Amino acid sequence: FETHFHADFISGHLTLANKTGAKIVYGPQADPNFESIIAEDNQVFKIGAVTITAIHTPGHTLESTSYILKDENGKEYCIFTGDTLFLGDVGIPDVAQRYMGVSKEELAGILYESVNNRIKPLPDNILVYPGHGAGSACGKNMMKETVDTLGNQKRMNYALRADMTREEFIQEVTDGLAPPPAYFPMNVAMNRDGYENLDRVIAKGSRALSPAEFEAAANETEAVILDTRHQSNFIEGFIPQSIFIGIDDAFAPWVGALIKDVKQPILLVAEAGRVEEVITRMSRVGFDNTIGYLEGGFEAWKADNREVDSLRSIPANEFEQEVTENKLPVFDMRKKGEWDSSHLTDATHVCLSGINEHLAEFPKDKNFYVHCAGGYRSVIAASILKMRGYHNLTDVAGGYDAIQTTHLPKTEEVCPSTLK
Repeated sequence: FETHFHADFISGHLTLANKTGAKIVYGPQADPNFESIIAEDNQVFKIGAVTITAIHTPGHTLESTSYILKDENGKEYCIFTGDTLFLGDVGIPDVAQRYMGVSKEELAGILYESVNNRIKPLPDNILVYPGHGAGSACGKNMMKETVDTLGNQKRMNYALRADMTREEFIQEVTDGLAPPPAYFPMNVAMNRDGYENLDRVIAKGSRALSPAEFEAAANETEAVILDTRHQSNFIEGFIPQSIFIGIDDAFAPWVGALIKDVKQPILLVAEAGRVEEVITRMSRVGFDNTIGYLEGGFEAWKADNREVDSLRSIPANEFEQEVTENKLPVFDMRKKGEWDSSHLTDATHVCLSGINEHLAEFPKDKNFYVHCAGGYRSVIAASILKMRGYHNLTDVAGGYDAIQTTHLPKTEEVCPSTLK
């Protein structure tokens, strides 16, 4: 049962259907380019002693559909809301599907009708299972919990307020929406039209390359060299012109946000035994064109006496001393909400997701510092800047979490929940 054509990941529906023989079900207005069942609004599917009812709940996308599960006694037990209703939030009008000629305001208005006419009238004790939790780009203020009662959500979710007007809802839902990552529309198309078999993707990407073969492949294909080791290892040494995005953090979303084309050839530098994991996680956001990996990892490259680069990274106390003495520029790579809650008074904000569009803001004629919240995103930023020819930079280890322990002047801290 698919709630909609997802933008932020490849849902694996074709793979699951091929392996199990199960039918793929979408709701009204879906137009997949493969065999599937297009459910009518209120169509009931009987599975053993239980039933699943498809209810059309457009707004996040035009084909968005929720599914109500009734138990063997006919009681409405739970609802799978997809990206229509989250815990603490609702799905934003899908920025990846606005090419269809429907504005975000129109989608938000449709979403208001879906939430109020199809979901709110359900029993308060029905369980809500949303499609995402905290951290997803498909909403703005999601809770980390994965299930709640509808009644509790009516009390705490701003979008379910009894006195919320249609106009207020549209304003709340559309306020401050960021542009989508470039891979979102591509993922929608792949989920609608089909995608490459994962086994073939893994086989193609699992080609072990010697340092000489790796370098030749990079030159011949103009591949992106993606280093997925921990940032502490990357800082000490890496292949020149490589990009760091570590596998142990928000790996796949940052790959999607920063590598603009899902068809871009990619060569991997990965930890031993983790190549297949990296390829699999990239494929889940549509990046199926890994063409090989460095056999023996970075150590093999270094042992072959090939050129290496490194990144200067200093702890917060050294940063405090240096920036107090030299007054050099500081760039904060966090998200806008993090910046708004508190930041160094003399810093400049450049969100990591927009770094390629803001390169001109970084100086090439003087040294500067970059930091994020904890030290992961700033190393991603530093790797991109170095690839673009900015070698006069220093990373602040531990990010703003560590900077807060210093005496450097900062803006007064504001609780994120009070920010618009």
